[in-house]
Amino acid sequence: MKALVTGGARSGKSGFAERLCMSRASGACYIATAQAYDMEMKERIALHRVQRESAGYDWQTLEEAQALPELLRRLGGEQASQPSSSPMVLVDCLTLWLSNVLLAAGEDGEAASRAAINELATAVEQYPGQLVIVTNEVGDGIVPEYPLGRLYRDLSGIMNQRIARLCDEVFLVTAGIPVELKQLEYKL
Repeated sequence: MKALVTGGARSGKSGFAERLCMSRASGACYIATAQAYDMEMKERIALHRVQRESAGYDWQTLEEAQALPELLRRLGGEQASQPSSSPMVLVDCLTLWLSNVLLAAGEDGEAASRAAINELATAVEQYPGQLVIVTNEVGDGIVPEYPLGRLYRDLSGIMNQRIARLCDEVFLVTAGIPVELKQLEYKL
């Protein structure tokens, strides 16, 4: 089972993704992609960690800002034949990961990001265990004023569509209410 959980900022998507994991496995590996560049972000990360630990659930937290595909391959054991031998994994979140990749690549940001998205899609498709992935819907807002912002918005949309196609379930969370979209999908 692979699930994508998307929504806007502060929509409740991370909390829902955590509860989804808790309902499906006795423990999970939590891959955090955020980087703490300032004090506010450090405090936010620390608060999330305390909230997870106080939930009484067996979370193993790993932090990975850029090498997410490699980490998924490692956790899945590239030759794993039994899904039950791979841990339930929660990735939070893809849009932060993409931002990290895009900004680290500098002048080659678009090409490097597209290659990273392809690598991520392969890792998601091949992951043998249960996987819950959080991402943001960044294209629902205004058109960014700057070229880098527009590139990030476009790459996020491409990435989200690609990962959604690979997932069994896609949840949109708005105002804390999750709706499973694949059940509602209109087929042409």
